[in-house]
Amino acid sequence: MLIERGAFAYVLDGDNIRLGLNRDLGFSPEDRVENIRRIGEVARLFADAGALVLSAFISPYRQDRDRVRALMAPGEFIEVFVDTPLEICEARDPKGLYKKARAGEISNFTGLDAPYEAPDNPEVRLETAELSVDEAAAQVIRYLEQHHVLGVR
Repeated sequence: MLIERGAFAYVLDGDNIRLGLNRDLGFSPEDRVENIRRIGEVARLFADAGALVLSAFISPYRQDRDRVRALMAPGEFIEVFVDTPLEICEARDPKGLYKKARAGEISNFTGLDAPYEAPDNPEVRLETAELSVDEAAAQVIRYLEQHHVLGVR
């Protein structure tokens, strides 16, 4: 939707970061901290170039998210909390990761045997048990319009 509106936007996610830049990291608490730190630095570079960066990561620790927020100029870091109950995450699991984690094939899995600290005050909260993908995206677009990140159509 952002690109359709003419925005310079890029998605950073585990598939494009963990295969290259962060391929040396696992899922220990220390590696998760370093993963998010590196992503924050890359996102800052993109933002400096004028891009809207969608950083689509499970970032389980508030402290790490706060650290990345501090890298950005005021108003540049927009925390979108995709608030989804565990049972729905498991039902939607396209890669079968929850099944593998429940079977003991994956350890340090966020929400199961590793913690997740929900944000205290995200700029946007998407309760995806109640929203379609398009409705959730529209909510983010509205926020960006209201805060003059995107022009209003």
